[in-house]
Amino acid sequence: MTRISARELAGTSGPFGRGTPVVRPEEVPEGSVVTVLRVPPESAGMRLDRFVQSQLKRTSRTRAAEIVARGAYSPEARRLRGSDRVRPEQCILLWREPWDEQAPDTPIPVVHEDEALLAVNKPPGLPVHPTARYHKSTVIKMMEAARPGERLFLAHRIDRETSGVLLLCRTPEADRKVKAQFEERTAVTKRYAAIAWGWPEHDTFRVELPLELDTSSRYKVKMRVAPPGRGLASATACEVLGRRADPLTGRRYALIGCTLETGRQHQIRVHLASNGLPLVGDKLYGPDEGMFARGADGVLTDEDRRALELDRHALHAALLELTHPVTGERVRIEAPLSDDLRTFWDALHA
Repeated sequence: MTRISARELAGTSGPFGRGTPVVRPEEVPEGSVVTVLRVPPESAGMRLDRFVQSQLKRTSRTRAAEIVARGAYSPEARRLRGSDRVRPEQCILLWREPWDEQAPDTPIPVVHEDEALLAVNKPPGLPVHPTARYHKSTVIKMMEAARPGERLFLAHRIDRETSGVLLLCRTPEADRKVKAQFEERTAVTKRYAAIAWGWPEHDTFRVELPLELDTSSRYKVKMRVAPPGRGLASATACEVLGRRADPLTGRRYALIGCTLETGRQHQIRVHLASNGLPLVGDKLYGPDEGMFARGADGVLTDEDRRALELDRHALHAALLELTHPVTGERVRIEAPLSDDLRTFWDALHA
């Protein structure tokens, strides 16, 4: 899947070097952006709207149908319909106007700064790096805008909804050395705070379960516990920091400190959910995975919000410890629990 501008694509030879002329439809404004989808043989015969949904990771079927209705064309600018059946190697162009994106007026607190490192307490909901949907409203772009002339390097990543410690490097050499530590895994300590539904049986416990991509899910980012002999080895050490309950419903919640022994995608969320402790607000591993697409499309229902209880999953990167790339000393960086999670936790009864 490729995203390019209308200026780059319109009027050129066909995408992927096939020689098919590409025409920008007359009704598509100059400067629009196009997503190019190539139909693999195994998808032949699918409805176009279902195929588009299968290719866009965070999109519901309703949203996919809207995308097709608004801007699905052939390279020759022929309008396509959601009920069309796709053909092997067919090229589908999804046109849209550029995002009218404005950087949010959100402060990004700095929790550590020296000549080589810059660590921030990332607010929830803020992406860490540019994507097709987000460009200006990312940690990297916002921090560079606040520091004209300075180039920053993202040392690692945390999910858009996750808050807490995010480390940036201020020089290429520091970036190289820090990334080497993250790749080694044991050289970096990463501790998170999570609020989960349920009460763990023990005050300390360890989850060691291999993880793999969930091929049964329509969302290509979802992970699952792998059967024995498969998947990536994954382990999380957990400590219960508190147990509380809702004073009205009696529903139970736990505040859990999670130390990563490995760093797999969605590791904490899957490990806790597999132990009957899904994160509050988790749209992918919580009450209904369909909330994931509805959340991305901005169409969560009132019932969804009541079930989730929080607008985002309750995960906070609380601590990061590593060896300083210049001094060689251990550096411990911490970020206090974000306001939304603190408010939620404080409203519960111990």
